Amino acid sequence: MSREERKAMIAPDHPGLSVSRQCKLVSISRSSFYHTPRGESPENLALMRRIDELFLKHPFYGSRQMVRQLRRDGVRVGRHRVRRLMRLMGLEAIYQAPRTSAPHPAHRVYPYLLKGLAIERPDHVWCADITYIPVRRGFLYLVAIMDWSTRHVLAWRLSNTMDAGFCVEALNEALARHGRPEIFNTDQGSQFTSLEFTGVLKQAQIAISMDGRGRCLDNIFIERLWRSLKYEAVYLHEMTDGFAAERIIGTWIAFYNTERPHSALDGRTPAEAYAAARPVDMMDNASALPTSPQVQQPQKAFKSIRGLAA
Repeated sequence: MSREERKAMIAPDHPGLSVSRQCKLVSISRSSFYHTPRGESPENLALMRRIDELFLKHPFYGSRQMVRQLRRDGVRVGRHRVRRLMRLMGLEAIYQAPRTSAPHPAHRVYPYLLKGLAIERPDHVWCADITYIPVRRGFLYLVAIMDWSTRHVLAWRLSNTMDAGFCVEALNEALARHGRPEIFNTDQGSQFTSLEFTGVLKQAQIAISMDGRGRCLDNIFIERLWRSLKYEAVYLHEMTDGFAAERIIGTWIAFYNTERPHSALDGRTPAEAYAAARPVDMMDNASALPTSPQVQQPQKAFKSIRGLAA
């Protein structure tokens, strides 16, 4: 359970328990209960959106190169500011960085199991990743769980924090709706190495695989999903708040799953390929994978939906 969820359990006007006692029972400090996080300034929010756009085009940009690019665009900004915002957004350049610190002792990092593996059928490998979603006065985080061989989005969740809770919710939903895969692959983000997330996988007897640090191309298909989502939906609509973001993202994911044909899937949609359970090895059709962001084009009007993709 996340800290925000535990804070929500506290009733300041409880007749029998003081706030201090309730905080102790749910394992948070009293100061944490009263603390209200300060949001980012409008200037930083605009800068974060621009950084996100640049990172989609240049995922190998670290904070130094990002600063150089921003300055060429006329944005005067320092490296420390850009580095902080990139960390807040969960962005990490795709080079292999040296390990300068050991992982948290409670968070085990699992080996990468997909090297040389032929992934040719649905539910052989699932993958998950988190991306940054800008809204008018802030930002959200989106997690999606995808079937590797068919690119079918099995579940997704939005959150205003980076706690593991929303990732666990999406995982439980995917397992309840679609059964279980043989292998689950993620990066080494703290949400995916958390005991809450890996515990669900272990209980379901799913093999856990994790990418090398800074290597988003190990999870290439879900990285491609983020690029398509942002160019075809997020950047074409004004995300006024979380409800609008949920509606727009839900609509696009339903379109992506059920209406958008893929050349890598022989012209089928991800939902059709997943339902057919026919062998598909997309690594043999790598030429069908776009290598640059799609040109922004007017999108068709979709009916609004809410919740997870079928």
